[in-house]
Amino acid sequence: LAAQASAQKTVADVLARSAQGTFRNLVESAEKMPEADYLYQATKDTRTFAGFVGHTINSAFNNCSRAKGEENPNKEDWEKVTAKPRLVEAAKAVQAYCDAVFAAQTDASLAEMVTAGQNQVPRAQLLIGIISHNMNAYGQKVIVMRLKGVTPPTTERAQQPRKPGAN
Repeated sequence: LAAQASAQKTVADVLARSAQGTFRNLVESAEKMPEADYLYQATKDTRTFAGFVGHTINSAFNNCSRAKGEENPNKEDWEKVTAKPRLVEAAKAVQAYCDAVFAAQTDASLAEMVTAGQNQVPRAQLLIGIISHNMNAYGQKVIVMRLKGVTPPTTERAQQPRKPGAN
């Protein structure tokens, strides 16, 4: 019974699906925004669109590697990169890396303690933090996209006709 309980993935699968959606938004927004607008800032006190994409990539690599219990494989500061092709490629790379981290989880592994800075926290806390951070950063990118007249990917998907029989 103990092995069966540790292999359960009900909550872990919910988190993995949520994370997949946030990483989809990261990649699709990076792909959709014209490169000419990557340096656009809504205000002088906010990041550029490229800066939001890069910041999200940096943060996700950092926290997914912590959740995995290994050194961060990312050695580039993506927040300083402004070239769309490089940022799209990096967004896809962090998506693949983090998808594997989320997919490897079980409900039991979510309760295991991992190092986050100076603290020990449940692995679930790091993973939920990644999801919420991605969502927050996507909201910032949506504002920039709207200011530049670009329809955000989530809005575009919501406007698609539903397939017959789909819920």
